[in-house]
Amino acid sequence: MDIISWWGMLGLGAFHGINPGMGWLFAVALGMQEKRRSAVIGALFPMALGHAISIAVVVFVIALAQRQLPEGVLRIACATVLFGFGVYKFFSARHPKWVGMRVNFKDLTIWSFLMASAHGAGLMLAPLLLRMPAAEASGHMHHASTSMTDNTIMLLSAVGVHTLSFFLVMGVVAVIVYEVVGLALLRKAWFNLDLLWSIALMIAGIVTLFLKH
Repeated sequence: MDIISWWGMLGLGAFHGINPGMGWLFAVALGMQEKRRSAVIGALFPMALGHAISIAVVVFVIALAQRQLPEGVLRIACATVLFGFGVYKFFSARHPKWVGMRVNFKDLTIWSFLMASAHGAGLMLAPLLLRMPAAEASGHMHHASTSMTDNTIMLLSAVGVHTLSFFLVMGVVAVIVYEVVGLALLRKAWFNLDLLWSIALMIAGIVTLFLKH
């Protein structure tokens, strides 16, 4: 991927980290329930893991589709899904609920995976992923294996960069809200960010439609 794509991965990770529905809201709530900052920080790690798994699933599905489908067909399909999901989120005010407030590492990981998937977090990476050339099959087994290995490393690196950015921004926001802001304005903040999120999905769909390598 080029430098624009890497910065895009970082930027989207930060954008996902700001969204209260992706985890920091729940981390703050856990911290306030247990009355300690360590509970907030401890919740961030399984949330980042669940987010990374959700992102990785979409990343590798798109990578596999690049090898099977013509570039134009895949681009239109990704654009349609992104824009359609954005419209759905725009008119839907519901938020996925799964766990209560007594949770362990596994619960938080699964919850984060479900939330990231329900918000279409991985889908927003589609415009960047489509800029990446697909791993080409080669007539020589060694060359084909090397190409697949390089491609896999690149995809894992993209997931890692995105998740690190997500983790850091989510952590900073969670600690600031816990220590300074509190939960007074969360309903308004959640609504505004959800609206922004749905618009961002639709914009990503339009960008994907006209995307060229």
